Amino acid sequence: MEQFKGQPRLPKFIVPERYLINLKPDLNSCKFSGAVAVDLNVVSETRFIVLNAANLSVNTASISFTPGSFTQSLQSRGNITWSILLAGQIIWSIATTISNLLIWLIRGNSEESRSSGVLKPSKVEIFEEDEILVLEFSETLPVGHGVLAIEFEGVLNDKMKGFYRSTYEHNGEKKNMAVTQFEPADARQCFPCWDEPACKATFKITLDVPSDLVALSNMPVIEEKFRGQIKTLSYQESPIMSTYLVAFVIGMLDYVEDHTSDGVKVRVYCQVGKKDQGKFALHVAVKTLDLFKEYFDRPYPLPKLDMVAIPDFAFGAMENYGLVTYRETALLYDDQNSAAANKQRVATVVAHELAHQWFGNLVTMEWWTDLWLNEGFATWVSYLANDSLFPEWKVWTQFLDESIEGLRLDGLEGSHPIEVEIQHASQIQEIFDAISYKKGASVIRMLQSYIGAECFQSSLALYIKKHAFSNAKTEDLWAALEEGSGEPVNRLMSSWTKQTGYPVVSIKVKDQKLEIQQSRFLYSGSHGEGRWIVPITLCCSSYDNQINFLLESKTGALDMNDFGLAEAATGWIKLNVNQTGFFRVKYDEGLAVRLRHAIENKYLTAPDRFGILDDTFALCMASQESLSSLLTLMKSYSEELDFTVLSNLITVSYKVERIVASAVPELLNTLQLFFITPLQNAAETLGWQPKDGESHLDAMLRGEILTALAVFGDDQTLNEASRRFEEFLKDRNTPLLPPDLRKAAYVAVMQRTSAANRSGYESLLRIYRESDLSQEKTRVLSSLTSCPDPMIVLEALDFSLTSEVRTQDVALVLNVSKEGRETAWKWLKDNWEHISNTWGSGYLITRFISSIVSPFSSIEDAEDIEDFFASRTKPSMARTLKQSIERVRINANWVQSVQTEDQLVDTLNNLTYYH
Repeated sequence: MEQFKGQPRLPKFIVPERYLINLKPDLNSCKFSGAVAVDLNVVSETRFIVLNAANLSVNTASISFTPGSFTQSLQSRGNITWSILLAGQIIWSIATTISNLLIWLIRGNSEESRSSGVLKPSKVEIFEEDEILVLEFSETLPVGHGVLAIEFEGVLNDKMKGFYRSTYEHNGEKKNMAVTQFEPADARQCFPCWDEPACKATFKITLDVPSDLVALSNMPVIEEKFRGQIKTLSYQESPIMSTYLVAFVIGMLDYVEDHTSDGVKVRVYCQVGKKDQGKFALHVAVKTLDLFKEYFDRPYPLPKLDMVAIPDFAFGAMENYGLVTYRETALLYDDQNSAAANKQRVATVVAHELAHQWFGNLVTMEWWTDLWLNEGFATWVSYLANDSLFPEWKVWTQFLDESIEGLRLDGLEGSHPIEVEIQHASQIQEIFDAISYKKGASVIRMLQSYIGAECFQSSLALYIKKHAFSNAKTEDLWAALEEGSGEPVNRLMSSWTKQTGYPVVSIKVKDQKLEIQQSRFLYSGSHGEGRWIVPITLCCSSYDNQINFLLESKTGALDMNDFGLAEAATGWIKLNVNQTGFFRVKYDEGLAVRLRHAIENKYLTAPDRFGILDDTFALCMASQESLSSLLTLMKSYSEELDFTVLSNLITVSYKVERIVASAVPELLNTLQLFFITPLQNAAETLGWQPKDGESHLDAMLRGEILTALAVFGDDQTLNEASRRFEEFLKDRNTPLLPPDLRKAAYVAVMQRTSAANRSGYESLLRIYRESDLSQEKTRVLSSLTSCPDPMIVLEALDFSLTSEVRTQDVALVLNVSKEGRETAWKWLKDNWEHISNTWGSGYLITRFISSIVSPFSSIEDAEDIEDFFASRTKPSMARTLKQSIERVRINANWVQSVQTEDQLVDTLNNLTYYH
């Protein structure tokens, strides 16, 4: 048995084909019992059955293997009930039959077992570290079909993974809900199984649950039988799918319902009393299913779609086949109390999860190396859907927020390729990151832009048709797109998915030629190895004057006369038109000056204005551009009003402020004044009060601007925010503080809160405690630690660990003010044992590290962090820790660069004066 320890994958000599699962959860004791019978195909002779199991108490005496199919094994036992069931293909669902079947399979007496060929394992061992169950038999298992039967028990844990419990209140009483979260590798915590995405099978599920509760699974209920206070629900057998997509939700739920154009029933489930908040998501889901049916040229493959708001949920949402689960903030929308940003969040997440029903569920990655196939594609296509449903949102400009998150992570030496090797299940959690989601989505967008939208769509449809109900690798997608386009897609895209990082493309004009050079961009400032096939788009002085080509070598040159770019000698040149490529651009000083002029005169599109700013910021951070150059560029945006561009300008301003506070604190007040002036211009244009019929984007922008003005200490904003907040405390329905302004007001209140004047902090806690809207609670929690008083920051961090804050929400308080950074680090160290025990096995542990560690900016800080974690690192956090420490060292280099910048004081004084 020892030969199976430490293996990254299960052996291939046995393949599961069908699961029969019965579960009996007890929501009072938070335990469950169950039994599983798996129809197996033994493809080569073996004496072992190796499958996954974790945190389960397996009844070893119950384990048996019966050669033959379900049909044959039961007929050999003379089970006439099962024979009738098979003949008519009907009563998979009858509870007593299933119960009898499982008892017969699992507990048949030894005499009958021997006469019918039932085999019992001679040795059973669970390797807890590898989460595998190994069954050894004294004789070789015959090649062909057989049935493995196992009984087991488990605990409904509080870790938001596997089969777990969530809590909610009903009529003032605390209740438990039973929920699943099996991705990436936690179905094994609910039932023994082959818990790998390539091990697809069908699933026939029955649940024994309290009679007064709603119990949902992937498929519709086909039989319901009551026995006093317990009911047994039998669900239609699922199509072939991976274990990580199996799901159940059991609790007291209400719903709203609609149907797609071809009759698919769609429901949004939530806590009783909140069903009206599900109407917007329901509308989006119905429209999106119809849209994806056309886009993928294939109808939604299941008879129903349920979407459920879960009070405790680690991720944003999970795409379980036919039963999609969400955080409440990602599914519910309240017309009176949700902000415009909340509405967009719901639409985006719903579209993302429904994209998975085709791209991920119908066609599934072969192994977690290709996680990006699921997540990158779903991220990209969610924007496609929202652009169709809500064109006024300008989501393709907002998509750049996704791209820059990918660029920021992939600019680290500690990044990883899109196609990343996964050696063990413990490593999977950490690749649910900006590379898999956001870089993945960005390179798909880049490819679609290169080969054309229509060609891309038709090729995707062929890919889905070819691999439906099966598994695929990245190369399979490239092959389909290459066949459809005639372009060298595999060669082109392999340079983006198989190597870490991305290029910075440098451009300068010399002797009537454009000289172009690519090298790997690294925030450390070093020149990394790598060469990419870069789809270049370039325009000169007009978007009508555009050329496209592939840059395959390290360097290249264009004769401006040959390409009709004579104006390049004097006009502006923009590389990476509308930011469709996943790379950065560095312009020489002459071209940079012309682009600043083009920005000031509004010659450039919003995506291009966004890209020039973000590329310059990244180059400054890497000490390849001076802070003076960045600030001079930022002045060009003094009349900017586009939501996405101005939002990024604010983000850049926050980060520059933190670095200057560390490098040259005596310049901080001048810098803040420099940031405040253009934001005041935008605030005056928008005003405090929402206007009738104003755009969705203006509603979001107003809140962003006022929040930034509060953070930078603008007295006028702080006074007005305080006035409106006081009115809100008196009357929660006052029009003076609509949902889009509340975050700004909360942050403003916290700016003037201190240990000596706690009223703002206490008022926010009161709002938190009185609200039952998750989005309102989120606004409060994310504002508490913006306070400049470290004592209040510490109190807010301590509050986050109390029972009043759900474990899913603690990460919201981790983005602390610059003044509270040291306090947060000490708090993390003091509470590490508790944090590690509570969140250490899941995705959220990485948020503690990245949020609190990454903002530091000295080599001493980096060494202190390394020392602390030297004996405390777990596989699930190792990559994030390495990346966070690298960010600290990058910040330290940036601080040193700013400190030695001679012209910074004069530049900042001049820019501030001329504002």
